[in-house]
Amino acid sequence: MTKLTRRAVLGAAALLPLAAKAETAWPPRSVRLVVPYPPGGPTDILGRVVAQGLPQAGVPNVVVDNRSGASGVIGAGEVVRAAPDGATWLVNASLQVILPHMKPQMPYDTLRDFLPVTNIARVPLILVVDPRLPVRSVPELIAWLKEQGGKASYGSSGIGAAPHLAGELFKQLTGTEMTHVPYRGSGPALQDLMAGNIQLMFDSMPSSAGAVREGQLRALAVSTASRVAAFPDLPTVAEAGVPGYEIATWYGIWAPARTATEVVLKMQCAVAAVLATPEARTRLDALGADPVGDTPEAFADFTRAEWDRWGRLVREARIEAQ
Repeated sequence: MTKLTRRAVLGAAALLPLAAKAETAWPPRSVRLVVPYPPGGPTDILGRVVAQGLPQAGVPNVVVDNRSGASGVIGAGEVVRAAPDGATWLVNASLQVILPHMKPQMPYDTLRDFLPVTNIARVPLILVVDPRLPVRSVPELIAWLKEQGGKASYGSSGIGAAPHLAGELFKQLTGTEMTHVPYRGSGPALQDLMAGNIQLMFDSMPSSAGAVREGQLRALAVSTASRVAAFPDLPTVAEAGVPGYEIATWYGIWAPARTATEVVLKMQCAVAAVLATPEARTRLDALGADPVGDTPEAFADFTRAEWDRWGRLVREARIEAQ
């Protein structure tokens, strides 16, 4: 995984004055960050962390525009059609490079029609359940699921999103059965989970952390190979009795194809500057998110590698978009 240290992020931020000398006038009067999911989900949360800090990094009048639907295709398609003038940007999760493997008839080419700008953060998933369930650990959950005989259901932010694949991987490694219920983002899925309409979810930590701390959800484990600082007492799924289980998600920014290189560099430097601030780092730490802020070149290499990795997993699990 390509990831920058704090020193490297600060170094990238220091390039902002140099990028400002480029020929293209930027930023424009207003900048729109398109989030292709409803408010309240992890992509929205991380997009707003960036948006709130951009004015201090020299990018005024930033608006977060939630354009949900079709597993992110509606919002992403709007960015593809936008003028490549640096006024419109896409904030999306790893689903950006997963969905095309499940849906051959996409209205755009993910690798051709977008320019990678920067990886915002790498984020663990957290296994959360309805606190009314009689389970307090991963082994107890596995035993309960087997008792249900496939009647239990788990939610996700959409077909093919990392939370969906996390559930499928869990089923494969534990020999359990449960029904996948996709939603138009993590926010609606969490509402149904807290209402008892579904029983569990592998959710991105930023969107579930608050509900866990408030007792509205019960957390059983984290999906990464090691524990996370935000919830140090939570074991990993592998530690809890599912060897080999490891999965995470990430969130990045893309520009429409043909956006000028100097404009992309300016945006990357501005985002890196935001991620280096104590305010952003404190917020991301509390959410369990690991800030990245890498260069466009590094993010392009990373997304290509993720394209290949997720593609293999989708094919092995035989997942298709509906």
